[in-house]
Amino acid sequence: MAEIIQRDGTWTFDGDTLRLVPGHDKNVGLLRKTLGELEVPVQALAGISFEQGKKQGRLRLRLREGSDPLTQVAGGKLTETSDPYHLTVESDRYGVAEYFVDEVRNAHLIEQVPADPCTTYLLSGPSVPLSVSAGDGTASFDGERVRLEWKWNTEDAKAAAGTRTLALDEIQGVEWQPSGGLENGYLRFKVRGASTKAPPKYDPNAVELWGFKKDPLMALIAAAVQSRLPHPSSETSPGDGPKSLASAPAPTADDHDSLLRRLRELGELHQAGILTDEEFTMAKQAVLRRM
Repeated sequence: MAEIIQRDGTWTFDGDTLRLVPGHDKNVGLLRKTLGELEVPVQALAGISFEQGKKQGRLRLRLREGSDPLTQVAGGKLTETSDPYHLTVESDRYGVAEYFVDEVRNAHLIEQVPADPCTTYLLSGPSVPLSVSAGDGTASFDGERVRLEWKWNTEDAKAAAGTRTLALDEIQGVEWQPSGGLENGYLRFKVRGASTKAPPKYDPNAVELWGFKKDPLMALIAAAVQSRLPHPSSETSPGDGPKSLASAPAPTADDHDSLLRRLRELGELHQAGILTDEEFTMAKQAVLRRM
């Protein structure tokens, strides 16, 4: 097992799963603290890196496309302090960070994690119920319904529509955009039969965000809803539901031959002393599970 403990948080890796626990340092963002502990299976990883600085370094996880609903809705727009897949490392722990990276990379290689986008989420969304008050409204989600309530400073035309309750099956998509520069951000729900191009300030299915402390928490509402919508890779045909991994075709003869070749390669690496007994056993089991 590999572990690195910092004021910014603690990352632990047991060979199969990374456990990310936010720290209590003042620089840890509210989103990370609210989201809490995360478990990231190695199959969800696209890569890991460590960047050194003079006083501090940074560990970064890169997830496979489509593996995580939070990453899906955030689209790379989370700040450093809010991003749960970044960890600040003090200079006296650079050696530990490099060891941690090597352990994760070795497991990633042994497991032969594909680079292809995921067709189903490998991480669950934030826990519900969730309620966030920011910008011009309060957004709540209980796992089945979204509720939008307006504040005193909401635009009159928008407030006149009253409190909005949206059932999950009415929602076709969700967007989260942080504020930046002179542009306000928003949390917007795309509702079936209510397509509108109105700015968030006037859209009764959107909360306008002004860049205050709690704004990033709206990304958690977006991720919780996103995790319960059809996966972005889903394809539907008339009368058919979304395709899933369960309906994927069985391995072909060519796939089987490639797995056999992989077993032979692992055996050669083991005999040459490149793989330890434990690494060889783990890698062999991973290949056999695919046959």
